[in-house]
Amino acid sequence: MEELILLRESIEKQDYVKALQIVDELEEMSVEDKLNKIYSYMVVLLLHLIKENAEKRLTKSWKLSINNSVKQINRTNKRRKSGGYYAQKEDLVEIIDDAFDLALEGAAIEAFGGAYNEQELLNKINVEEIKLKAMSLLESTTNS
Repeated sequence: MEELILLRESIEKQDYVKALQIVDELEEMSVEDKLNKIYSYMVVLLLHLIKENAEKRLTKSWKLSINNSVKQINRTNKRRKSGGYYAQKEDLVEIIDDAFDLALEGAAIEAFGGAYNEQELLNKINVEEIKLKAMSLLESTTNS
């Protein structure tokens, strides 16, 4: 990783301003990586919640996928050493909003055997209910 080499060189040259800039850059890259992982798991979570809401049923495999996604989102989001979270509630709401369209696209392929396109599936679901359920699942597992 080029940044670590530059960091070492900056410290050796006692250029601490440059070294701190590199540290800031590394921190930002780390946070972005965490948020990208959360986004990916959020798509899976929402996809299964959309299917559940549309088909009015929950299979064992969907339930497992929902539970795994919630666990992985919360695990990825937790700051291990310093405590706290990478994404606060407002950030998670934004990630839910951002991930919803991709989840809907996937759900349209899977729900009802792919019989409905995205718009048709969207007309069969309660979007706000799904988003609230996703947030509720995330909050209930972090508080227990």
